[in-house]
Amino acid sequence: MSLEFDPSALDPEDIGEKEATLRMDHEEAVEHVRETFVEAGFGVPVEFSPSELLNEKVDADRDPYYVLGACNPAMADRALDMSLKTGGLFPCNVVVWEEEPGVQHVYHLSIMRIGRLVGVAPDSEEWRELIEETGALAEEAFSNLDGAN
Repeated sequence: MSLEFDPSALDPEDIGEKEATLRMDHEEAVEHVRETFVEAGFGVPVEFSPSELLNEKVDADRDPYYVLGACNPAMADRALDMSLKTGGLFPCNVVVWEEEPGVQHVYHLSIMRIGRLVGVAPDSEEWRELIEETGALAEEAFSNLDGAN
């Protein structure tokens, strides 16, 4: 299968990519990221550790890796009003993985931008406004993470 575009040609801004490095242990980083995103206006209705699951189920020997499913209900409701397909991308995931003991990497990309890029969201002014608003919340959260890049 060939893609319609070259993913390596995308600018991180095209997908709302944000990253940070935290110098703390993994559990502390997960809690810090959770609290920071909640303070910025997100809820975290879903969270899980793929590393624990895979280590248990297939003896994967993975380093700590955690997913926080962040959501702002008002914005999610607006997104669904514009396109029910966007629910396939919910929630907005924030990933925390251990690069080495005491060093955690935090990663997020915008499901609103991805939804538009892959055609499950409308190309409209209303959607662009939603992208700006959700992006501002993510920007606030990342700017409040200690050691944000």
